Amino acid sequence: MKRRDTGILGERLANDFLKKRGYHILETNCRCPEGEIDIVAKHRDCLVFIEVRTKKSLEFGSPEESITPAKQERMRATASHYCQTHNDLPPLCQIDMVAVELDQKGKPLRIELIENAVGDT
Repeated sequence: MKRRDTGILGERLANDFLKKRGYHILETNCRCPEGEIDIVAKHRDCLVFIEVRTKKSLEFGSPEESITPAKQERMRATASHYCQTHNDLPPLCQIDMVAVELDQKGKPLRIELIENAVGDT
């Protein structure tokens, strides 16, 4: 499985995982000049920007460890741009992360939601 295929599979698994937990998916792979948001969803009265990180091996760290400070800044900028360019959004927003770990055959070993993974949106 190629890296891009791993990412696509992880995003699909995360999407299903979130829907089962009551998230209403508004958009996926939303691009703007600041970057890309993997999933934009509404959960209760909150707009949630979700970064999906998928790993087949922990050799180079966990999915959580793959979000660098620079990536966090891009995520904040992207979320801010989205809020400025869309109307009728919920009053609250946050950036969450879904960590996905797969075995070598592409079967999920772990799917975990980390709420408010990147603060100060």
